[in-house]
Amino acid sequence: MTQPDQEDIQKVTQIFKMLGDPTRLKILLSLEEGERNVTSIAEQVMMEQSAVSHQLKLLKDNRIVKSERQGKTILYSLDDKHVVDILQKTFAHIHHR
Repeated sequence: MTQPDQEDIQKVTQIFKMLGDPTRLKILLSLEEGERNVTSIAEQVMMEQSAVSHQLKLLKDNRIVKSERQGKTILYSLDDKHVVDILQKTFAHIHHR
């Protein structure tokens, strides 16, 4: 692996900041099951819809989740398989003895 430049280091740091928040992590784990709307996510993570919407915006701005409009509903999903890989590897790491 080549040595990352300062810009890449900043981007990786920002992703880990996003993943380091318990609320955002719960949202991401909810989305690991597939596309969901804000109401469904809020119910699963037991939070107000407005708070979930705020967190989804941060995750979307950082390209961790994406959204798609279907009629009047906006469905959110993980941006790509790399997000799932990061989460799975991190959970595997904490359980490794």
